[in-house]
Amino acid sequence: MRSFLNELIQQVEVLSMTEILTQILVAAALGFVIYLSYYMSHTGTIYSRKFNTSLVVLAVLTTVVMTAIGNNVALSLGMVGALSIVRFRTAIKDSRDTVYIFWTVVVGLTCGVGDYITAGIGSAIVFLILLVLGRIKNESRMLLIVRGARSTDKRIMSVVSEYFSRRIDLRVENTTEQTVELIYEIPLKIFEKASNRAESIADCLYEIEHVEYVNVVAQDDDISN
Repeated sequence: MRSFLNELIQQVEVLSMTEILTQILVAAALGFVIYLSYYMSHTGTIYSRKFNTSLVVLAVLTTVVMTAIGNNVALSLGMVGALSIVRFRTAIKDSRDTVYIFWTVVVGLTCGVGDYITAGIGSAIVFLILLVLGRIKNESRMLLIVRGARSTDKRIMSVVSEYFSRRIDLRVENTTEQTVELIYEIPLKIFEKASNRAESIADCLYEIEHVEYVNVVAQDDDISN
């Protein structure tokens, strides 16, 4: 048993320079496919060029690590110990970024063991899925923010509810001893339909005494996701 373990630990697979370059180049090529997918499925402020570039580098680095480890058990355990001390604290602002990171690591692993067919077919399927579904966004919304005297809160709620035919949601109600701030979330279609009226929601609200301000803010995937 001991001799078997010693042989397993000492076993090292030597790759030729051609094999090493092939693994790294294939990983870089598939990393560029990931780059294109991320570029095509992300728009506006949620797109990060630095993050996208890092995906290509991550694919190559993962392949290099897998190539260096090979089937050497001792080296693989050492790599696990060394990498376990790394901590990433960068916040992921889009849940799809997690998918791209995992996709990149999988490409690096499969290329590192020379399984190019699995890496290529898997990447093609994931690329098509993200190309189709990556364009799907949540329905755009509008935020209506109203601030006024605390004594006017019921009147403000009544006017807003009547103006939008009660198809809105009151998300936040901030109050102080003297003032109240109400934040409504309104689907864009309902807001546009109501905006066709002769009198705007701001005009209606400013008719209420002691209303300080009325703000309308667009909220979509590029701002909040």
